[in-house]
Amino acid sequence: MLVGFFLSLLLSIVPLSGNFTNAATPTAAAPVSALSFTQGVKKTVLDNGLTVLTKEVHTAPVVSVQVWYKVGSRNEVKGENGISHQLEHLMFKGTTDRPVQFGRLFSALGSQFNAFTSYDETAYFGTVQRDKLEALLTLEADRMENSLVGTEQLASEKRVVISELQGYENSPGYRLNRAVMRDAFPSRAYGLPVGGTKADVEKFTVEQVRNYYQTYYSPENATLVITGDFATEPVLKVVKETYGKLPKRAKTVVAKNSAQVSASTSVAKKAAIVLKQPGSAALLQAVYPLPDIKHPDVPAIDVMDSILTGGRSSRLYQALVESGLASSVSGGAAELIEPGWYQIDATAAAGQELGKIAQVLQESLAKLQQQPVTTEELNRAKTQLQASLVLSNQDITSQASQLGYNQTVAGDYRYIEKYLAAIAKVTPAEVQQAAKTYLNPAKQTIGFFEPTQPDGKPGTSSAGSGRTVENFSPGKPVDPAELAKYLPPATSATDSGKQSLPEEFTLNNGLRVLLLSDRNLPTINLSGQIDAGTEFDGNQKAGLANLTATNLMNGTQTKNALTLAKTLEDRGADLNFGASREGVSVSGEGLSANLPILIQTLADVLENATFPADQLELSRQRALISLKVQLDDPRGLGRQVFQQAIYPENHPFHSFPTAESLKSVTRDDLLGFYQTHYRPDTTTIALVGDFDPVKVKALLNQAFGKWQATGKLPVLKIASVSLPQTLTRLNKLIPGKTEAVTYIGYNGIARKDPRYYAALVLNQVLGGDTLSSRLGTEVRDRQGLTYGIYSGFAAGINPGPFLIQMQTAPGDTQKAIASTLALLKQLREQGVTEAEFNAAKRSITNSYPVDLANPSDVSNIILSNAVLGLSRAEIREFPQKIQAVTMTQMQQAIEDLIKPENLIIVTAGPGDTVPKIGS
Repeated sequence: MLVGFFLSLLLSIVPLSGNFTNAATPTAAAPVSALSFTQGVKKTVLDNGLTVLTKEVHTAPVVSVQVWYKVGSRNEVKGENGISHQLEHLMFKGTTDRPVQFGRLFSALGSQFNAFTSYDETAYFGTVQRDKLEALLTLEADRMENSLVGTEQLASEKRVVISELQGYENSPGYRLNRAVMRDAFPSRAYGLPVGGTKADVEKFTVEQVRNYYQTYYSPENATLVITGDFATEPVLKVVKETYGKLPKRAKTVVAKNSAQVSASTSVAKKAAIVLKQPGSAALLQAVYPLPDIKHPDVPAIDVMDSILTGGRSSRLYQALVESGLASSVSGGAAELIEPGWYQIDATAAAGQELGKIAQVLQESLAKLQQQPVTTEELNRAKTQLQASLVLSNQDITSQASQLGYNQTVAGDYRYIEKYLAAIAKVTPAEVQQAAKTYLNPAKQTIGFFEPTQPDGKPGTSSAGSGRTVENFSPGKPVDPAELAKYLPPATSATDSGKQSLPEEFTLNNGLRVLLLSDRNLPTINLSGQIDAGTEFDGNQKAGLANLTATNLMNGTQTKNALTLAKTLEDRGADLNFGASREGVSVSGEGLSANLPILIQTLADVLENATFPADQLELSRQRALISLKVQLDDPRGLGRQVFQQAIYPENHPFHSFPTAESLKSVTRDDLLGFYQTHYRPDTTTIALVGDFDPVKVKALLNQAFGKWQATGKLPVLKIASVSLPQTLTRLNKLIPGKTEAVTYIGYNGIARKDPRYYAALVLNQVLGGDTLSSRLGTEVRDRQGLTYGIYSGFAAGINPGPFLIQMQTAPGDTQKAIASTLALLKQLREQGVTEAEFNAAKRSITNSYPVDLANPSDVSNIILSNAVLGLSRAEIREFPQKIQAVTMTQMQQAIEDLIKPENLIIVTAGPGDTVPKIGS
């Protein structure tokens, strides 16, 4: 929540650059028209300097409102590192007229909201049903001018920010990146972490933060973006009335002179930075200086990046991952207001030397400098960039972000038009020249992370069922009726009963299909599930289901792994498989012209996968590295220990891979699992997008017609699980960590349990949102003990856990757990108020249409409903089912499902989170 300031997020919000491993590429695809991104956009500049961008998109009854401030870590001076991010947190603490947590107001409107701080910008965004548009505009205008930046707000939010920063410290990749960036840019703000440093955050004063707010949160330094289902002229009238009266601030912002920060001045090659610290996998990171976003070389640099790291067919994937040297490689260009950088990251495979990876990396870059790229590579890279932009802009929130980013960072929302036109014209010579100019070894900063923890094993653990020490009394729940007086009015309710229903049919072989045609965008979203999940693993072969799923794309009877990858990547399409507990999920996307290729490839791998032995070995090595990383992460280790404490050893939900189980899996095991579990009668596919259903049916019958189920249908009997008799406490220590992660809960309910809808409403009150729930209000907002706290029911085909998750500093863990237990007891004893109950129902039903506005989300919802055995009409009826929950059902759900005396509590991370017995 409220984060998003890493480069990865920066690049994923607006993929002007970066590695599009999940995009893909056509050889002969027509260039994507940039007009679709900017057509119909109206730019208005108010008298006070506020830039307003409006774009009507009438595909769903929702709107997105975003405010982009042109301020980020680039603007911070020495001693103020992280002040932009600290202010972003404080912007949720209320205003003089509305002294309440703004997360509660947004939640009450049913807004899907968030914010992030980056190098050049801080952005706030919310997407709501169209009748809440004016309310969102009012709230954003209020906090632009009147945010509360006081002693109390700063004190609690400093603790939250420090908890967030310490959470990043748990990641070796974060620590390596920080060291590399400081070395690469020793005298520039870009060299410092965007989130800040604990030392600086602790010293921030109210005056400092208020001054920063007064300086930068001014209309002339902001862009307001509105996209979605609205009429431009009446909305602009409201904007002028609401924002036009906000004054420019008195202070003027002096722009930094960035001329002196050209690409680089170093001549001699620098020595590698080496971090030897507790951790799991060995990591490499290399950084090269780049020009700013307006430089004419940017398109060639992005094409170069795509050739190097864009998907399985890319040069670095082939040189490092397919050779077995690395378990992963990625890259991305940060093209910003000031000169940025190109970054390459690699994780070493087990037993491989970072020095060797660095050598092969250098050889690959040198080859790019010495020889022009092939026409095939060039076309694929261009198509990856084009398709990625279209696919990542399918929903109105993303479209607003694209406009906001381009206006704020490039200074022109139409930047994307020039960018795409330039991408289409990039030549092999220009890519080669970009590689020569910017991938210069003399300008490289390279860092190695060498883990000191042998085999990535977690440290010792201590268990105790000692009750928590503090006696804690939570404050009274915030009364939504009190909150309501701060809510701007909505214009009128939106009818959510118009959602189109998917067409459902079954092929002769038993394969189930759901189709929903949506001709608004030239895209296809495919979601699928095969009943071949990890529940079939067993403890001895834990990891088998996942290895089978990840090896599907490694070759069929007619295509090897590289040919399969190119088939999709040449066209901008993408197809992925991953095993979860109750099934293998299939996800695919592409431009609509490429639907036949997507379907044919899916059919080929489901019917004809060959599981080459050499690829199995490579994927096993990657799985072993990923296991080490998971066990070194408090979230991963904590979740495993929690799950295994709930479900007994013989239960299908107990098994997790171990190094031994992964090493024991043979190719015959994979073939056997594939032949037994991959069957048309256990497969469901949902397609949403731009297609003709009649043609798609013919295509599916042709592609899957020969696939037949053989043998008996595998069925699992899953025993019911009782709750623990007493409160159980487990503690897992991981050396070198700074923050602890705690899981609290027990076995819960299945999705078809009649109490499910009441449980969702109950959960919304308890911990459905980290800013507006009881847990969020008390543990995060009032006490500042955690960066994030959530609760949820993992309700699948079978009952999954009810759990609460939080991240805390070791010294705060006990207090946060005690506060949480007290809140659960309070809920159990006193129930919820009528106002809370109604507010929770409204929040869930109001935000649901936002999910339905994203074609990718719709395909997932349709698939999930089908797999869980719900009716096709569930996608339309869900809000009514929430509204129909009665207070009696809710109180019964609390009685049945909230059991504070039967909890399992697992904490993973640094030591000293559990008091000694008798203390």
